[in-house]
Parts: sequence; C-alpha cells; structure tokens
Amino acid sequence: MHFLKKLLIEHCPICNTILETKNSNVLSSVVIKTCPENHYQKEFHPAFETYIESYAVSKIEGSR
Repeated sequence: MHFLKKLLIEHCPICNTILETKNSNVLSSVVIKTCPENHYQKEFHPAFETYIESYAVSKIEGSR
C-alpha cells in the first residue's frame, strides 16, 4: 500500500517536496498544486484534460 501511495503523491522537480493543493477552485474543477517553496506549480484543467506546469511561481497570493 505504501508503494501505491508513493506513486500518487506528486513532488516538486526542484526540491523534491510534496506539492500542496491550496488554491483549487471548486466551482470550475481546476486543481492547482504548488511547491511550498514556490519553485513549481501544476494546474489540472479537467474540461480540456490538460496539465499546465510552471516554474518559479511568484509569491503574490490572491492574484487569481
């Protein structure tokens, strides 16, 4: 079971910490996962079935 959990948890490619989901918009079903150190951000858009990855996420909160 530990092996399966390890496959499903996503990590930052720079610092290898676990990505946190804290900016998700429930109404639009967009899932945003960010690195706690703001190195990396990964967004999932289910309507388009796509991932958008970005590096060096700015530290300004609430800009969306």
